[in-house]
Amino acid sequence: MPIKITDGKDNLGFRTITNTLPDSCVSICLASVLALQPAIAEEGGSGHYMPGSMSSFIDGIPGDPVFVVRGQVVTYDGTVAINRSIPIAGQAVANASAESVAVALTLLWAPEWDLGDKWSYAMTATIPWVDIKVSGDVMSAGGGPTLRIEDEAKAIGDIVLIPLMLKYKLSPDLSIDTRLAFYAPTGEYTVGALANTGKNFWTVEPTVGLMYFGLKNGREASIYFGADFNSKNDDTDYKSGTQVHIDATFAQHFPLWKGLAGAGLSAFYYKQVSGDSGSGATFGDFKARATGIGPALSFARKAGDADVVAEFKWLKEFNNKNRLEGDTLWFKIVGKF
Repeated sequence: MPIKITDGKDNLGFRTITNTLPDSCVSICLASVLALQPAIAEEGGSGHYMPGSMSSFIDGIPGDPVFVVRGQVVTYDGTVAINRSIPIAGQAVANASAESVAVALTLLWAPEWDLGDKWSYAMTATIPWVDIKVSGDVMSAGGGPTLRIEDEAKAIGDIVLIPLMLKYKLSPDLSIDTRLAFYAPTGEYTVGALANTGKNFWTVEPTVGLMYFGLKNGREASIYFGADFNSKNDDTDYKSGTQVHIDATFAQHFPLWKGLAGAGLSAFYYKQVSGDSGSGATFGDFKARATGIGPALSFARKAGDADVVAEFKWLKEFNNKNRLEGDTLWFKIVGKF
């Protein structure tokens, strides 16, 4: 893990869609890929929840037995307000900034289990690889001068397991999906390092989604509600509070180039509802808040025997509190076999 120090105070259901509107929804979900976000630990006001990882039709649960492969690339560039400190990996860091690029592979399996006409089940596993750069002003040992530290890490992030994914079809256009995700502390983590690819604690995340996709009008309205419950980071004796979040996408889909294109808006709201605790929580409750909105574009068509869907999303954050504020870019591509 390379570290650079400088003197000074310089101020981070997959739908089977053809060129006509579909008759059924077959979509996949990746629960919040928390390991993909900049590795400012939960102490920094962010956790495993990653805005945009689950917010549209491409993230839905399949309605039929299927095997799905999903790749995604997500970048983040954010900063904290000038002269604002946040706790990172056991130390107070002022004027922090972060840049990250993460690549993840998700494998989803929906078995041929007979749950009736309305219910369907699936499970997924996601493995991320993260390249993260973080810089910030840190007080030197013994109360000496403030140093500007730059740190970088490249390694596997925290693996996401979703053993329980259930979809209930209310109508051909409307469905409810529920899931239970577990984020395992498999990423790299070192106390005192600004850049880490893991969080060093477990997170349990139940999520409920309501998905509307008009088969005749091509309109989409997808809304996901989730909560994150975190275990303690034993290395820093820091237990982050519970977070709740809402992700939504509203889009219009239309035939294009022998496939189906979509254009709309995606947004999220995140809030920490209980305070941080433990001897390492020297900042007190340190509750975080964030909001973001931006365009969402998608395209789906046949590629040989496979159905392929791609999505691009840009989320611009604003009105954040006790965490980084910046821009997230997502690119997702899904293949159904």
